[in-house]
Amino acid sequence: MVGYSKAMEADEAGTIKRLKAIRAELINPAISERHGTIIKLMGDGTLVAFDSVVDAVACAAEFQNAVAARNADLPEPERIVFRVGINLGDVALVDGDVYGDGVNVAARLEHLAEPGGVVVSGTAYDHLQGKLDWPLDFAGEQQVKNISRPVRMYRLRLDGKRARRPLLKMIPRWAKTAAASIVALALAGGGVWWFLQPEPLSGKPLLAVLPFNNYGGDEASGRLADGLTEDIITDLARFPEFEVVARNSTEVYKGKPVDARQVASALHVGFVVEGSIQRQSGRVRITAQLIDAKTGHHLWSENWDRPAEDVFAVQTEIAEQVANRLGGGVGLIQEAGRAAAKRKRPENLNAYDYYLLGSEKIEKLTKADDEEAIAFLNRAVELDPGLARAWVELYHAHDLMGVFGVNPESNRKVAADVAERAVRLDPSDAEAHAVFGMSLANKGDMGRGKSEFDTALRLAPGSSEILTFYSGYAARFGEPERGAQMVDKVMRLDPNYPMWASNFFAPAYFMAGRYEDAVTMLERMTPNNYQKWTWVVRSSSLAALGRTDEAHASAMETLKQHPEVTVESMISEPGLSIIERNRFLETMPLAGFPACAKPEALANLAKPVRLPECEAGKAKPLEQP
Repeated sequence: MVGYSKAMEADEAGTIKRLKAIRAELINPAISERHGTIIKLMGDGTLVAFDSVVDAVACAAEFQNAVAARNADLPEPERIVFRVGINLGDVALVDGDVYGDGVNVAARLEHLAEPGGVVVSGTAYDHLQGKLDWPLDFAGEQQVKNISRPVRMYRLRLDGKRARRPLLKMIPRWAKTAAASIVALALAGGGVWWFLQPEPLSGKPLLAVLPFNNYGGDEASGRLADGLTEDIITDLARFPEFEVVARNSTEVYKGKPVDARQVASALHVGFVVEGSIQRQSGRVRITAQLIDAKTGHHLWSENWDRPAEDVFAVQTEIAEQVANRLGGGVGLIQEAGRAAAKRKRPENLNAYDYYLLGSEKIEKLTKADDEEAIAFLNRAVELDPGLARAWVELYHAHDLMGVFGVNPESNRKVAADVAERAVRLDPSDAEAHAVFGMSLANKGDMGRGKSEFDTALRLAPGSSEILTFYSGYAARFGEPERGAQMVDKVMRLDPNYPMWASNFFAPAYFMAGRYEDAVTMLERMTPNNYQKWTWVVRSSSLAALGRTDEAHASAMETLKQHPEVTVESMISEPGLSIIERNRFLETMPLAGFPACAKPEALANLAKPVRLPECEAGKAKPLEQP
């Protein structure tokens, strides 16, 4: 903390109170989220150890920005400002404390940091290349106390903006005229290129990845082709410079000869990636090409002939090469963005096959298929415990099993455990952060849950899957309109969205008061796929639209399937925001749902919220739990 002694002298009690509040609300959650361990607390500082230098720097950046935002609304005497020093080095753990040069360098760097800033050592910087969203500026070598060798220093640019040297100052005087001409030509060429592309609503180029053709003919190769297609879409969606059409919208072209210009017309895209895969005798042969969808011209093509286990490296190469083409080769895609697109690859191809089989089963949305999915996915992580994507799918499988009413508490606990494991295995996997966010929100930890969702969206801003998951929780975070807008965006990116997505879309529209859209969304599902929430949302939406007879019939069917449903039971669901509760209070009575929960149902509710008519004189006011 900067100026600790002076602040304590001026207002000891207030300083301690404010410092404790910042630690509890901003610093400690950031350390926990980034898997840090607090070694010791001093009066004006903290020593924290991390297993990952990326986590250490990200933690510092996030809480420094959060503290700065908090200080902006406070008078100068009440502001608390920190300096942070970060070093990567060997330390000795003795009786729960750490010692050594690694600690000493970090302490010296902290003293050299600017108030509100972060300084990183050269050893830490060497391990951060391309792995951060924040640039680092070289600050020279410093001789620090009690360290014989000079220490390289880098300052973290917390605003995320990179310093740029003007092009004309980087070249000799004699070359400036030629350089100016080259720049003008490049800008003109870029202007023509952008003018000729189809113009998506967001203003970004839009890309479609067609299903890779399976020339092997066997089911295993078919699953591999499908998985490769989906993974390329996922990786490309991490780049903020363009948007990627979701797989479901391109699935209609599977196994069919297509003209890229027809795809451009149907999906309004500017570029198409297509390819094929063939697996024979332990080898994989893959071709891929990038096509200008407007002209049909091939802009890039490549082929790979590798041992089967290298197929995942090929996937990353395809994503990077396509991204570089879209960036025009002039650095529009930042190095950090490319690094974020590289996901950890499983080492075992059989594990990946099981992962693909399991994820397919989950989408069937039946109890029997979900049981098979868990069996497949458990086999996948048994073969490859480091396969983060399989742990992500295990979250979905166990969470869904709880929704089906099979050992709800046990399955939800397992879901929470595997979600956290997925994030630890691969912090760059956006969906891992999304499922961890869902898990936290379901447990009532809304602050951390939203933080995980925001991280997922930062890693994959164009991913329809991440937007889908987020949309279902936006109202829980007090942002119902944002949730509905996310659904609108997914509908544009993925007009052929999967059936399971309706379980997120319909509640998102319902909580935003868009009842007609909520009902329309559920028409893609059949009652066999409805869950308790689905029935309630449908019945209540129909009632709000004045379609009373349909609403009553739907409510009667709901009670036949779920006799425990009442207004009180729904508003007592854990973690609901006041917005969600009020939406149920406004609409459920119109549909004819009973108001009061039965005594046996109340006994199973952790925090029952009573209605005045149900318990006169003892009603609890509606408030955020």
